Amino acid sequence: MRVLIVEDHEELAHTVAAGLRREGMAVDVVLDGHAALQRTSVNHYDVVILDRDLPGRHGDEVCRSLVDRGYPARVLMLTAAGTTDDKVTGLGIGADDYLSKPFAFAELVARIRALARRSQTAVPPVLVHSDLRLDPATRVATRDGHRLPLTPKEFAVLELLLAAGGAVISAEQLLEQCWDEFADPFTQTVKVTISRLRRKLGDPPLIETVPQAGYRI
Repeated sequence: MRVLIVEDHEELAHTVAAGLRREGMAVDVVLDGHAALQRTSVNHYDVVILDRDLPGRHGDEVCRSLVDRGYPARVLMLTAAGTTDDKVTGLGIGADDYLSKPFAFAELVARIRALARRSQTAVPPVLVHSDLRLDPATRVATRDGHRLPLTPKEFAVLELLLAAGGAVISAEQLLEQCWDEFADPFTQTVKVTISRLRRKLGDPPLIETVPQAGYRI
């Protein structure tokens, strides 16, 4: 999944981003409300983590703007203002969830995954194809009972292909959903990752290349 962090505390923003990347997510970071609106105008995100007290444009304004234009991402407000009234106000303007600072990182990850599931077509909690099994919650993938030593990016690509249920996923979609804004669309990143993933999955092959279209399982 792809996540946008909107947080003016730069150290916190990059610390959270690093942790989410270790969880296999593609993460972009902006530090103010104006940048958040600009970024969401050109990129698709599954979840926006939105600090409420932002410079430039307040987090409430950003949230209202996303809702008004029908932006499909789920919004998780992350803020030090944690009273019941604050939560009611945040949810009332269109936020999908609300988490107060300080927070447990494991809870943040769980909430992000729950929100992302709500923004997508419902998929099973554990993805299975033949003897391949992938559990997004525990970040474990196995084939024929043997755990696969996947990197976060390999896991993300495999999860997206399995969740598609046999539909073709283009290289552009994989790049958009599994990498952040710094990925070069003209590199062979996706092709290299698919090649490594095929080697780790072993035989018989599971990932099919569909010429001029993309990949599917």
